[in-house]
This record gives sequence, structure tokens and C-alpha cells, in this order.
Amino acid sequence: MSDIPAGKKCSRCRKALPTESFASNRAMRDGLQAYCRECSAEYYRQRQEARGRSVRVEVPVQRGHKRCPQCGEVKPHDQWERNKSSSDGWSSYCRPCRAERNRVSYFQRKYGLGPADLGDLIAAQKGVCCICLTAPAEHVDHCHKTGRVRGVLCFSCNAALGQLKDRPDAIRRAAAYVEGNAWKPTLVAPGVYQLPS
Repeated sequence: MSDIPAGKKCSRCRKALPTESFASNRAMRDGLQAYCRECSAEYYRQRQEARGRSVRVEVPVQRGHKRCPQCGEVKPHDQWERNKSSSDGWSSYCRPCRAERNRVSYFQRKYGLGPADLGDLIAAQKGVCCICLTAPAEHVDHCHKTGRVRGVLCFSCNAALGQLKDRPDAIRRAAAYVEGNAWKPTLVAPGVYQLPS
């Protein structure tokens, strides 16, 4: 490639710059873009803004670190998950932001609840579990047959409903048991029990 000149004039800013200041373009006679890298970036930004889109601002990042586009913080690589398919080998978002994005995506996909809907549901319950009325509401409870969201419970109450298999009769017997009215069946015939009076 001895025919490439040592410098070139940018068609936009009209400055004579070294060839390293231009991106390659095999369609051009000299193999370089007509605009220098800075002018190309500025032209791209202007086109995107004219379309109503925003362009991410490039932030200088030191080696061994990466900037998260969601929180905007520059964090060391130990705050990121590995991703072999990305160009730099790290995931796009830091661990906390990625966890939050996955959580939002899960609730939207599974229950059809966006962040605002979930916030409204928790606010309607005053932020506490519907059953125990003491612990914070953190786990979405739903009917396993219909998929309808019933409310937001604490971990223990949600797990208890799951252990009782959402059966109202079992829940009533559990409540009676806790209140001291234990159901001690009397076997009348094979498979037939008499309820206590």
C-alpha cells in the first residue's frame, strides 16, 4: 500500500491531517473516508439528533474498568459478568443494573406488570404483606391456575401459601390448628372420617 499518501485533507473541516485520522473505506480511491474521524462522529451525532434520537457520549475509561450505560458509573471489571459474545468480553450492564433489568423484564414477561404497576400494587397495600401485615411486600403472589396476580406478600407468607398448595380448605384447617382447634379426625369406616363437633 505504498500509494496511500502520508496525509489527507478532510472534506468537512478542510484541515490537512495524517492518514490515521481517517477511517478506512475501500470504495474510495485512496481507501480512506472523506471525513476525518472527528467530523464523521459529529456528522453522525447531528443526523441522529435530527431524527429525535440521542447519541451516547463517549467517556474516557481507564484500563480494567468499564462504564455502565444505565447508572453511568465507571466500575472495575469485577463488578461485571463475563460475556464471550460481546466485543470486550464483558456484559453490557454492571451487576446491580443487570439484576434490576432482569427483575423488571421478569415481572413484565411473567405477570404483565411494569415497574409502575408493581409500585402501585405495593403502594395500595401500604408496602406491607397482605397476610402478616408486618413484613415488607416483596414477592408477587399469583393464582397458579389462572395466572392472575392476587397481591404482593413477604417471602414467608408467599412460601406458606405455596406449601399449602393454595388450597383454601387446608389454609382454614391450618388457621383452626393455630387457634387451638385441632382437627383430630375419628375414623368411622375405611377412608371416612368424622369431623369434631
